[in-house]
Amino acid sequence: MERTAPLLYICIRRFKIHQKAVDLGGFFGSVPLPLIGICMKTHLPKVNLDHRKWHVIDANGAVLGRLAAQVANILRGKDKPIYTPHLDAGDFVVVINAAKVRLTGKKETNKTFMSYSGWKGGEKYTSVAQVRAKQPEKLVTHAVRGMVPKNRLGRVLMTKLKVYKGDQHPHSAQQPAPLAPAK
Repeated sequence: MERTAPLLYICIRRFKIHQKAVDLGGFFGSVPLPLIGICMKTHLPKVNLDHRKWHVIDANGAVLGRLAAQVANILRGKDKPIYTPHLDAGDFVVVINAAKVRLTGKKETNKTFMSYSGWKGGEKYTSVAQVRAKQPEKLVTHAVRGMVPKNRLGRVLMTKLKVYKGDQHPHSAQQPAPLAPAK
């Protein structure tokens, strides 16, 4: 059995020229060729905290799950080219008219939220109608919280979400850009 030089492979040293043997087969044998190695490291963008945008979304008539997915993507920065999974590169989101958000199917009557006090028998179930009457902001907040990471990054992302039940919000000084909800 005849031993041949290894076929072409990429070296990972940054921008240095190396001599690597390339097997041309048969009569020619192996010939050293110069190769330029390219570093394949993950690019870590510089996240500029001063250039975060503010968006306002009117939830009037918007479907809750689609709205929450859109908000979660903006909070994480998935709509930007500098998105990195473990960095906070997202923008601020203001959701208004949270009381007028829409649920599809029979979720308005059948869906319940469970809370647990930590004690035996301490489970409490609340319907969507009860949550909408008492704290309608929690409908949107709960849905978005389920769509962000469940770790320190997710807790930081949730601080950039501002939800209001009416059409007024105190963030007009930040000049939020209006954004249409997902249909």
